[in-house]
Amino acid sequence: MESAAVVAKPIIKVAAICGSLRKGSFNHGLIRSAIELCKGPISGMEIEYVDIAPLPMLNTDLEVNGTYPPAVEVFRQKILEADSILFASPEYNYSVTAPLKNAIDWASRSPNVWADKAAAIVSAGGGFGGGRSQYHLRQIGVFLDLHFINKPEFFLNAFQSPAKFDSNGNLIDAATKEKLKAVLLSLLAFTLRLQGKLE
Repeated sequence: MESAAVVAKPIIKVAAICGSLRKGSFNHGLIRSAIELCKGPISGMEIEYVDIAPLPMLNTDLEVNGTYPPAVEVFRQKILEADSILFASPEYNYSVTAPLKNAIDWASRSPNVWADKAAAIVSAGGGFGGGRSQYHLRQIGVFLDLHFINKPEFFLNAFQSPAKFDSNGNLIDAATKEKLKAVLLSLLAFTLRLQGKLE
């Protein structure tokens, strides 16, 4: 007689980081939408938004006897416990934002807690939709031993019609939500492959 037990699908824990600290940030809106998608059409993935605003500017004088400031310790633990990372990376001056780079640098301090994790990048903005920041972030990821999905890419021009976000920065465009869903499904599959849970 076959067992009636149902084998639970593994839950992938994703740490989501937004490079913008602005309340109404479109990039933060992408993360909120991703979290909602994981409560509905996407199963097997759980996304937690990890706030980088409390982090002090990187200063090795703040490292005492091998420990970091409390906000940094909490942040590093969140990254360490995650299976993969979702970056929402706006473009400032053709690159990543200062708050995001600061967070990356804190978590790369020994031991590097980014290492061997799958990652994906989404971005929203004007013009190229934040795309140039993604190229810099991928370069940074090489040294960190982060493994980014290559496809699909997600660059969103937030100012083209039809409207992509409401006045509070929430994603409202159905077609864009489908593109975001495709990124998350790719990240889920890639994470499982890296962990040897998917053949």
